[in-house]
Amino acid sequence: MRYENPLMMLENAGAADLISGGRLQLGISRGSPEQVVDGYRYFGFAPREGQSDADMARQHTAILLDLLRGEGFAEPNPRPMFPNPPGLLCLEPHSPGLRQRIWWGAGTRATAEWTAQQGMNLMSSTLLTEDTGVPFDELQAEQIQRFRDAWASAGHDWEPRVSVSRSIFPIVDDRDRAYFLGSAGSDQVGFIDGGRARFGRTYAAEPDVLVKELADDAAVAAADTLLLTVPNQLGVDYNAHVIESLLTHVAPGLGWR
Repeated sequence: MRYENPLMMLENAGAADLISGGRLQLGISRGSPEQVVDGYRYFGFAPREGQSDADMARQHTAILLDLLRGEGFAEPNPRPMFPNPPGLLCLEPHSPGLRQRIWWGAGTRATAEWTAQQGMNLMSSTLLTEDTGVPFDELQAEQIQRFRDAWASAGHDWEPRVSVSRSIFPIVDDRDRAYFLGSAGSDQVGFIDGGRARFGRTYAAEPDVLVKELADDAAVAAADTLLLTVPNQLGVDYNAHVIESLLTHVAPGLGWR
């Protein structure tokens, strides 16, 4: 959101949602660490004095969420080229229901609480930009619980969704063994943006082993939606195979649908 004009994003999102029959799930966030120095400036944006790029991203998000209500805010021209409806004008196209299908990618427990306060669904990946020394799945499960507690305190009148991301590779043939046998491991701890960060493990094993391991993942159990991270450099056909293997050999054993 550091790079986005929220008004243009609303127009594009509204159009995409209407074209898809109300199936758009829009994930947004501050954005990953910069590839260039202050890259948002090339898009015409800059934080206000005393603010960070993260503050700017949240300001853009606040505008987007406000406009998603579809209420008029712009004074119409008294002598327009084309007739206007009465009252203040809103951005078009407006897609009713899209406001409840906005997801924020939260990298910390505090950001998850902020996400709940803003009335957005929670999206948590395989990286948290903090580390308390506990396993990744437990830290992420705490993040999810803090989100749900903050949601209840905020008093929103609808039920949010929570997603977590995982790298999962069922080993069912020789290709899988060549690519991923032995690649599973434990969490990793590193440094991002000057602070400690914890990365979640990769799951790669025979399906029966994956069923047992994933059943013990506290965050997967706490979430209601699972997003798969796939190795796009291996091509569409292989990734379709990975997803099909998961759906066929792992999901039934976990009761997933």
